[in-house]
Amino acid sequence: MDSSQPNNPLHGITLKAILEYLVAEYGWERLGDRIQIRCFQSDPSISSSLKFLRKTEWARTKVERLYVNSISYDQRKGKKSEPAPSAPTPTESVWDRARRS
Repeated sequence: MDSSQPNNPLHGITLKAILEYLVAEYGWERLGDRIQIRCFQSDPSISSSLKFLRKTEWARTKVERLYVNSISYDQRKGKKSEPAPSAPTPTESVWDRARRS
């Protein structure tokens, strides 16, 4: 990690990587429910969403905030270091896991 931004969890992560993570974590439908923008709700794709997010500061801010909250939850719960007590279903979200804990 670059020493110029040691506390920035987004440093070095592309918008495309953030969006791909969120789509994998939530799916388009749940992502569109959480962040209500048309590019997530009507015929969604990575490329069209990236075009919109790169031009629209408020939407990009919401996407980045959801990403930071999602990875923070995963780190607090040790997602990467230990297996979950029960395997999550493909449609299960971070919020579903939080309610179960």
